Amino acid sequence: MRIDPFGLERWFAEYEHEADIMLAESGIRSLDASRFDLDPGELGYVIPTNGDPEFRASVGDRYDRSADEVLFTCGTQEANFLTFLSLLGDDAPVDGAGGASDPDASGVGSGTHAVVVTPTYQALHAVPDAFGDVTHVELEPPEWELDPEAVADAARDDTAVIVVNNPNNPTGQYHDEAAMRAVYDVAVERDAYLLCDEVYRLLAEDPQPPVASYGAHGISTTSLTKAYGLAGLRFGWIAGPEPVVERAWRWKDYTTISPSLFGQHVAKQALGRSEEEILTENRELAAAHRETVAAWVDDHGLDWLDPVGVNAFVTVPDGFADAEAFCRTVVEEASVVLAPGHLFGFPDRFRIGFGLPTEELTEGLDRVSGVIEEHAPTVDSAATNGGDA
Repeated sequence: MRIDPFGLERWFAEYEHEADIMLAESGIRSLDASRFDLDPGELGYVIPTNGDPEFRASVGDRYDRSADEVLFTCGTQEANFLTFLSLLGDDAPVDGAGGASDPDASGVGSGTHAVVVTPTYQALHAVPDAFGDVTHVELEPPEWELDPEAVADAARDDTAVIVVNNPNNPTGQYHDEAAMRAVYDVAVERDAYLLCDEVYRLLAEDPQPPVASYGAHGISTTSLTKAYGLAGLRFGWIAGPEPVVERAWRWKDYTTISPSLFGQHVAKQALGRSEEEILTENRELAAAHRETVAAWVDDHGLDWLDPVGVNAFVTVPDGFADAEAFCRTVVEEASVVLAPGHLFGFPDRFRIGFGLPTEELTEGLDRVSGVIEEHAPTVDSAATNGGDA
């Protein structure tokens, strides 16, 4: 097995610790721990190790799934990793996706091929690539719209899983329900699964139904990180057909064994009486910050797709060779971290995150503006190069 270095995490490791402002983070600002009861009692394992059954049943209700169709994980990263292991890391197919009443579903997920809609978070294509063969279906700028026909063309007889991140990271595009259901139909036709990383879904003002609620071939992964502001809990889950979830649980025995006891304790509160307050607060912050960044993008003559969530993919300003050169200049001269687009396959764009506290966002944008203005081509230099000022 071979896996590529995680470019975005290596970029963060290089700059994040020393920089003043993080404008590359794709989640909402973190909530203060004082909002929650922090005493889970005895600090033992979560038993059973797939998570509290009543809490799993409560989460499953969100997807029209049972407790046995939910597995608690250490964030969405582990949820996706375990799902890929389950679908691509085992020789045997995942039988019985539709349960005992659906004998025709036997063998669903058999194969070593994945179709991945990109650009997206690197783990969503690098991990399946480590276990099998991956075909990328590229979203095209400036609209970044999902094309179900392109997904259908990429799918094969040995396709085990189709992978979509919705809303999309890094573009902020929220693929509409009709397109998502059309892609789900492709998965059904190919006896494959549709895995949707939905970690940003609840930042939308009007969230679409989760993919795990579509039917036997739908799998949803998510966590409390991006929409809730609870990254430090490292708490997420898989929701999907019981055979997939059961196999993922067996793989989890070799990774983290059980979810975090502390994470589960706080998650019960965040998904309980506190949820409406948390999500309303976070959506309002995201909307206000989106307007701020939209004005900033317009002021500098840049281009983006008005995003859902708290991250967007913006064109590189004039005066820089590419996004990497721009982002290195910004962090070295202004101590602000942005994410260069080559890490997502687009060297002419950069990802900006705007879920951080308001004062940090304002200061960060001001600093980046200073760098853009300092390096802006002059009329004379543009004329010399045969370009426009």
